Amino acid sequence: MQRQGQSGSAAFRFRVAGVILLVAHLLLVAWLTLRPLDVVWVTAANLQPLAGIKADLALGAPQAIRRIGEALLLLAPLGVLLPMVGGRLAVSPLASLARTMAAGAFLSLGIELLQTGIPGQVVDVDSLLLNTVGVGLAHLLVVPAGRARLRRIRGGGRGPAPERPRRNARVVPKGEAVAEAPQGTPPTITRVGIAP
Repeated sequence: MQRQGQSGSAAFRFRVAGVILLVAHLLLVAWLTLRPLDVVWVTAANLQPLAGIKADLALGAPQAIRRIGEALLLLAPLGVLLPMVGGRLAVSPLASLARTMAAGAFLSLGIELLQTGIPGQVVDVDSLLLNTVGVGLAHLLVVPAGRARLRRIRGGGRGPAPERPRRNARVVPKGEAVAEAPQGTPPTITRVGIAP
């Protein structure tokens, strides 16, 4: 019972740390993407998918790597922080990836929509795509291995956690036969007359 309480408080601390890191990261993202820029010239908004990536690739490898890398890394920490805040260890990897990428896409879309009213900021649909891919890559690289490790730690390093017996259940030692308990009669429900 004490071990369960310790693991519960450790999970709570883990989630609180995740919330603090998530808020700090979102504040940094807001500062980077939603502050007005004092620029002389601004490109037009890009609403055609992959056109911005093609333009970045046309600038040469170093410039393309920098621009595409920035877009991939901007929201990538969300791929780890969102599942950390959720705090679930036993969850379908595919469902977790889909949920996390959807949250990253919605956040990126919100940023792009807010940028429409900010001087110097340009809306780019490719940023939305690259931000979402960055979230998915970070999730795939860190979360499944991290959850597996945490499950091993929680289970004491012996594989999955042992199933706890139900309350008032008799624990039968290995090798001993289990005798069936008599079931008794099923409960009956008294009939209630229908009101006139």
